[in-house]
Amino acid sequence: MRKFVVAILLVAVFCTSVFAQGAGEKNAVVPNNQKPVVFFNRQPSDPVTGVIDMDVMNWNDKTYYVGFDAAGGGAVQGQLIVDFLANADPAVVDRNGDGVIGYVLCIGDVGHNDSKARTQGIREALGTWAGSTDPGVAQEGSANVGGTTMPVVELDSRAMTGTDGTTWNANAATDAMMNWATRLGDQIDMVISNNDGMAMGCLQASNYPEGVPVFGYDANADAIEAIGAGRLTGTVSQNVDAQATATLQVIRNLLDGLTGDAVVTAGITEPDQYGNKISAAVDYVAETKAVLAQNTGVNASNWTEYQAGSRDAGIKQTDAPTKRVLLTIYNSGDNFLSSSYIPALNYYAPLLNIDLTIVQGDGQNESSCLDRFTNVGSYDAFAINMVKTNSGWDYLDKLQY
Repeated sequence: MRKFVVAILLVAVFCTSVFAQGAGEKNAVVPNNQKPVVFFNRQPSDPVTGVIDMDVMNWNDKTYYVGFDAAGGGAVQGQLIVDFLANADPAVVDRNGDGVIGYVLCIGDVGHNDSKARTQGIREALGTWAGSTDPGVAQEGSANVGGTTMPVVELDSRAMTGTDGTTWNANAATDAMMNWATRLGDQIDMVISNNDGMAMGCLQASNYPEGVPVFGYDANADAIEAIGAGRLTGTVSQNVDAQATATLQVIRNLLDGLTGDAVVTAGITEPDQYGNKISAAVDYVAETKAVLAQNTGVNASNWTEYQAGSRDAGIKQTDAPTKRVLLTIYNSGDNFLSSSYIPALNYYAPLLNIDLTIVQGDGQNESSCLDRFTNVGSYDAFAINMVKTNSGWDYLDKLQY
């Protein structure tokens, strides 16, 4: 009897071992350091030099960046302003008739690559570029204003940092605009901003000079409506739907086991296995592992094409297996991310069968995101939007094992 019981136990142990091995092969636990990591919107880089941190980007073979063509976007914004001036009446634009076009500039974040690119694009287009994107570093330039070449000067520029330390701060832009309007008066012929949030903040100033053209960047819904109402002169669409979809699509491709070029082409520039493909133009820069959406200028001639509510018809419901993704947003108060990017993510994630968990920071302390970048073992992939562009390793260190 005892031998019989022992035999039964041995068979049970053997079967349990076999079944466990089979289950392990089917549901193998993927180490966190082998899971997909996609940085987005804030590219891992040195906040002073802007040099891309390729050590972070080469964390593993499943690490990518998704954003937009920052340098190209700066050029698009600059061209938007130049085109406006070329078709403007000098007698109207030059408010005090001094023969000089003066502008003020809202800088988002001196340590952010996108902000640097926009500042440089503006200054190069107007000839005020003096080799630096820092506030106050500009030379006299010139522009064609309605057929007349006129000098252009940057009257003042500031990094819009809030009292709480947050950057790209609309309230700081309102305060700056009130100061500029009081101090500079009718010397101000244009207001230019690194993003729509700050541009709209300038328009909130009680003493904003009526009729002065103002340019933003992002094509947020309120900015598009402001163009339609004649309050905002122009903005730049960085194709938020293409960015949000590409962020999710790269993750989807990696989780589906795609490798090589297919990771950055399937569903992006070519149809994926589910028949999806992003409609807007998207490029891939292999040197920096960056998937970049292209930019377009928006003004009174085409603003209706960018009104809220339209989504990419190229992305439809898939039957892909559901996967869990933890995604961080550096600042819950960021106008572009909260009003445009997150709604796009929440629209496209279910279509790609991605179960998205979004945690949002305060825009000032990295810990506001890092402290909620937890339970990483229960997620299949990660999408990271840092507070500081040089904080990539703070997140990756949590994925070491």
